[in-house]
Amino acid sequence: MIAYLKGHFAIKTPTYTIVDVGGVGYHVNITLTTFSSIEKLESGLLHTHLIVKEDSHTLFGFSEQDERTVFVQLLSVSGIGAATAQILLSSLTTNQVRESIAAENDLTFSRVKGIGPKTAKRIILDLKDKISKDFTQNGNIPIHQGNMMKEEALFALLALGFQRQAAGTALQKVLKENDNIASLEALIKAALSQLSS
Repeated sequence: MIAYLKGHFAIKTPTYTIVDVGGVGYHVNITLTTFSSIEKLESGLLHTHLIVKEDSHTLFGFSEQDERTVFVQLLSVSGIGAATAQILLSSLTTNQVRESIAAENDLTFSRVKGIGPKTAKRIILDLKDKISKDFTQNGNIPIHQGNMMKEEALFALLALGFQRQAAGTALQKVLKENDNIASLEALIKAALSQLSS
């Protein structure tokens, strides 16, 4: 699995980019959200997801790990292919996707090209439990809301075996009580202290 690509953006379009990594050009499909993030950059890093089929290997890239996470979750829904997930994440932000699922607002998804009423309802049904774990205990603040350091800390805590909701709640509490945390290491240590108390 290719986890990410870091290199020069040789070509950039609203739907794909060619990333030059050590002289090799990788064709990477992207969302409009990612295009907006890299449009003015000469080089950068894209979190990737590789889809392997009998007749093709297709790379999808995202400027944020969070967008890649939601993309993969959408692929788990019956009736949602990579192209539809790409269109959906070009039309909605990751927070809008989560909020619509949490509120069971299937109309938001039905407005996206390629998604009918049945598929919209299926997105909510299949992802409601997964998405609810991305929210804090009060049910309306996405764990991923905030800066990259917070997101990286969350993934580190998940890798250490903590539950997503508990880890997210601990991070929220640490950041609320300490607005002067400057490093990822300090944030993780403070969250670990919260989780073990």
